[in-house]
Amino acid sequence: MSSTYRYPVTVVIGRWQLPHLAHKALIQHAFDAGERVMIVIGSSFRSRNDKNPFREFERRAMLESMLTQAQRARVEFVFVRDYYDDRRWADVLREEVRARASGQRVALVGFKKDASGYYLDLFPDWAYEDAGSIQPLDATRLRDVYFGEGSLSSSIQVLEPYVDPGALDYLRSWAALPEYEVRRAEHQAIKRYKAKYTGPYFLTADSVLQVNDHVLLIKRGGEMGHGQWALPGGFVDPGEQFYDAAVRELNEETRFAALPGVIRAALKRSAVFDHPDRSPRGRLITQAFHFRFSRDELPQVQGADDAKEAVWWPIERLSEIEADLFEDHAVILDHFFGFR
Repeated sequence: MSSTYRYPVTVVIGRWQLPHLAHKALIQHAFDAGERVMIVIGSSFRSRNDKNPFREFERRAMLESMLTQAQRARVEFVFVRDYYDDRRWADVLREEVRARASGQRVALVGFKKDASGYYLDLFPDWAYEDAGSIQPLDATRLRDVYFGEGSLSSSIQVLEPYVDPGALDYLRSWAALPEYEVRRAEHQAIKRYKAKYTGPYFLTADSVLQVNDHVLLIKRGGEMGHGQWALPGGFVDPGEQFYDAAVRELNEETRFAALPGVIRAALKRSAVFDHPDRSPRGRLITQAFHFRFSRDELPQVQGADDAKEAVWWPIERLSEIEADLFEDHAVILDHFFGFR
């Protein structure tokens, strides 16, 4: 290791959902301290939504645009999924870094601005390099500007003091893609949704319906998650139990029907998914029910209500559509089938 650097390897972690100058300062500290720098891109391999509008390769491109040529020769990118399980997430990341570091000492570079920095304490086996005081910037507010109702030129003008010129050029170009208008429309739909529904939390129920080696999925209509694959499910009505809501929504969205005793006998297990960040719509808590049937043929289903389509998807091929699964439904499916 060159004596110029304090560590052979430094690691910096973020979602980088609209990289800004505070992110750049944090990354610069990692380059100052480490000979090799690993930039971890969280929330990778997942579908787009209002909180995660950019895919992992797009965030990598924006981050690379902020680096010098010399820095690009020293950087590696590490892509990590959301598991909503801190221990599993940390173990996956630790193993990925260990394999790349080849036994060299690792330091985690960070800045504990608030409680959201708790993840920095999940790696006690790594050295910790405090990046010190960094200008506080809020990526959520910057996304609100970029996907807001104003013109693109005015949005870019507001972003200029807070975003590196390279990333800003990328955002200008990205806005010419059809996906920009899709994200912008969903951003406005989320704002309307939050203004209409102001409760502290909402209850939903989902069905994980397995027949042989297939699982039933719907293609979403509506304004949020339009065109993405999802589990049949929806909100629990007043006075309704989670199980009854799951069975009702299953029938309403797919026209799958079975006698009450038959579907109850097919229930294998259930689980609650309550991570605060599982949905950009707000605090949505869901209980998912895994039903399993054995049939000679897959039952006939059809998309109904707010579902555009209903299909039987091979469980062994779920990884093919991971980035097109609505909100945290990849996490739910992984919980029951372990496909990730």
